[in-house]
Formats: sequence, structure tokens, C-alpha cells
Amino acid sequence: MTAEASDQADVSGLSLTVQVDGDMDWQTAPFLRERLLAQITAEYRRVVLDLSAVSFCDSAGLNVLLWARRLANEAGSELVLACVPANVQRTLVMTGVDTVVLAYVTVGEAESALMVDGGA
Repeated sequence: MTAEASDQADVSGLSLTVQVDGDMDWQTAPFLRERLLAQITAEYRRVVLDLSAVSFCDSAGLNVLLWARRLANEAGSELVLACVPANVQRTLVMTGVDTVVLAYVTVGEAESALMVDGGA
């Protein structure tokens, strides 16, 4: 496991897609919170977290996801996940986080769902 995590943001209209790379754990949680805080704002109505490059997620990582969802909601945005690796998906299901933060197979599916459910 690595102690490093990174993210990359891509903006399309009112949508923000953030790709998270590396581990989402107790070591990287502060970095991820800081980066997401800077990126999730009221100007984006739709936020997709692309987890395709996440190799590991522990309870601290789950807390970041729940916190990011709450942050987005407070900003008037909707946040969903996309491209969740099988091992991370199992963790989401086992903890019930999958019932709170929706996940889609692809970024395109997530964006389409948000456009239908989240409006323009």
C-alpha cells in the first residue's frame, strides 16, 4: 500500500469529475478532504468521484466519501461515485455506504444519471 493519494479534476459545464488515485485510508484522508474541499463548491451542481484508480479504502476513506457527499449537498450539489473497483465496492456494500452514496459503472453513466435526477 502507498501512503500517497492524488486527484485530478475535470469540469464540463456544471459538472465536476474528480479522479481519485491511490489508497483512501487514514494516511491520505486529510489530503483528500483538503483537495475535495477546494473542488466541491456551489458552482458545480453535479459531482462525480471516479474511483477507478483507487486501490484500497478503509474506514477513514469511507468517512471522506460520506463527508464529501454531505459537503456537496450543503453546496446544493449531488455527488455520486463511478468506476468503483470490486474490492472497494465490497467495502461500500458491507458498511451500507452504497445506500447513501450511489455508484455507477462508468463516469458517463454517472453524469447521465445526474443530468436526469439533478437537473441542469
